Amino acid sequence: MKTIRVVAAILIDTGKVFATQRGYGEFKDGWEFPGGKIDAGETPEEALVREIKEELDTEIEVLKLLDTVEYDYPKFHLSMDCFICKIKFGNLVLKEHEASAWLTKETLYSVNWLPADQGLIPLIEECL
Repeated sequence: MKTIRVVAAILIDTGKVFATQRGYGEFKDGWEFPGGKIDAGETPEEALVREIKEELDTEIEVLKLLDTVEYDYPKFHLSMDCFICKIKFGNLVLKEHEASAWLTKETLYSVNWLPADQGLIPLIEECL
């Protein structure tokens, strides 16, 4: 099975975490943490900074690794490094997603998370 390596930003600010809803592809309408694929020669942290700039027109600072999710989808294995991040500059402009939300501890379970992201929710709950 093919492995796809990606990174995800867990953007936390004032007791809330930023989540996005996919606007395209096989997993359209599912909720996830923003990020994307790691290009050749990039560190996971560099990839995350680049992806958030591309997808959300926002500059972030990567603070620490929260977890690495390993998840088997039917057609591929996903390896996702998930980093706690903070916004340095920008307004989180949605360029690829159809919706976004700042979720609190009480609203974390109110969206339809993609399967690979679901396992992160209890860890994020502890961070809020």
